[in-house]
Amino acid sequence: MDILTLVLFLLGLVFLVVGAEALVKGASRLAEAVGVSSLVIGLTVVSFGTSAPELAVSLNAAFEGSADIALGNIVGSNIFNVLFILGLSAVIVPLVVHQQLVRFDVPLMIGVSLLTWLLALDGMLGRLDGIILFAGIIAYTWITVILGRRTQAKEAALTLPAATDAAATAPVAGGKSLPYNLGMIAVGLVLLILGSNWLVDGAVQMATALGLSPLVIGLTIVAAGTSLPEV
Repeated sequence: MDILTLVLFLLGLVFLVVGAEALVKGASRLAEAVGVSSLVIGLTVVSFGTSAPELAVSLNAAFEGSADIALGNIVGSNIFNVLFILGLSAVIVPLVVHQQLVRFDVPLMIGVSLLTWLLALDGMLGRLDGIILFAGIIAYTWITVILGRRTQAKEAALTLPAATDAAATAPVAGGKSLPYNLGMIAVGLVLLILGSNWLVDGAVQMATALGLSPLVIGLTIVAAGTSLPEV
């Protein structure tokens, strides 16, 4: 493994983290500007944005025929998110869990994991499986937004005077203009694309040089690296 491969791999990680940060900030401010609740932003905009490195890397790996890195990255990232990131966050500060998470989102996460396991039992995730999973995220996003709006409406009804005063003085989109936030999103996407290319190429070469399978690299190094925005 030459030094250039390692440098590109590390630069890929940096670009993924910085790109995801820019994407999340821009998208979150736009969501705040249109009155989306913080819980919905966390469940959709932030979670999707911080998962953008996984998406970019897995898509790139799939196009290059490195299915092991694509699958290893996704499975490893989910394990890393729950065990390391959630565990470390709870160690630092006890986390108050919203009831919507307990009643809907956590059971759904477990159900989706079981569904993925069932779909993969035949040794392949085909196009039909992909359509099923993709349709699931569309339905989940729609349901989450509806539930979030209902919760926000109830909270607003209880604190209407305070909410009205806050709305009158609140800055729009986090105090940033629309072009600025759109620019942040665009920069984030460009960095994600570049970073994913370098990371996948470096991971494949590292696996070959170290005598490890791409699956192991995907489950460990790549998964931890693409999970850095969640950290």
